[in-house]
Amino acid sequence: MKPAPFEYFVPEAADEALALMAEHGLEARPLAGGQSLVPLINMRMAQPGVLIDLNRCAEFAYLREDGDALVSGPMTRQRELELSPIVRRHCPLIAKAMPHMGHATIRNRGTAGGSLSHADPSAELPGVAVAMDAELIAGGPNGRRAIPATEFYLAELTTALEPEEILCEIRFPKATENSRASFAEVGSHFGGLAIVGVAGQVEISASGHCNKVALAATGAGERPMRLTSAEALLADQVLDERIIPDAAEAAAADVEPLEDLHASAHWRQRAVVAMTAQALREIASQGVG
Repeated sequence: MKPAPFEYFVPEAADEALALMAEHGLEARPLAGGQSLVPLINMRMAQPGVLIDLNRCAEFAYLREDGDALVSGPMTRQRELELSPIVRRHCPLIAKAMPHMGHATIRNRGTAGGSLSHADPSAELPGVAVAMDAELIAGGPNGRRAIPATEFYLAELTTALEPEEILCEIRFPKATENSRASFAEVGSHFGGLAIVGVAGQVEISASGHCNKVALAATGAGERPMRLTSAEALLADQVLDERIIPDAAEAAAADVEPLEDLHASAHWRQRAVVAMTAQALREIASQGVG
């Protein structure tokens, strides 16, 4: 297949990119790494009238600490998130999830903002953002606004971004020293399509009790979902085999899986249970704070 005709712009500054988005509105799509959008365009499943390539906007590519947050630009490559020492130190859940995101060649091109904005229900990074209570900064003609990750995802491939807005920054809260993280996923094959995943981060006290629990599932509905029932069951409990199976079963009540050609709704629900148990067991194996 060949793409439908479109206009192509390559801005070299963030303000220029935002001005082009404001000018073209619904007709425009920003292009980041292109790992998801370009195949859709080639198959004519997406037919933007205007494509705005962000790859020369150097100010969109950064990774830095800002107080109690780790801040990423939308054009930061996924491979940098995977390998960065400050990510591993302050946001271990991101580092745990990154190797699941396709092959290394894909992560070399794929970007943080591209994955988050594309809003594939099975994508890893949106689930991580929801579990971590990340804050997504949208930019548009009316300035910038902050959107909690839990409110950013509305439905499959649909976010709270307005047509003329671009995701300009992602703020991930730093994990405490007592936090342990894990990401568990089942897919068609290694590096292939993700079907269901669970992102988990637990702050564990010196006595082994769960002070703070954050769990989110991907591929179990139209958007990433927090596993609030499992979180509540684990609160103030010792994370061990006496509680992990019950917490995993509780997660089944928090998801709304859909059936498709890859898996039935029931299979996805049971996969959430299995992946929750796997993630929690890995966290428990990492020891106490």
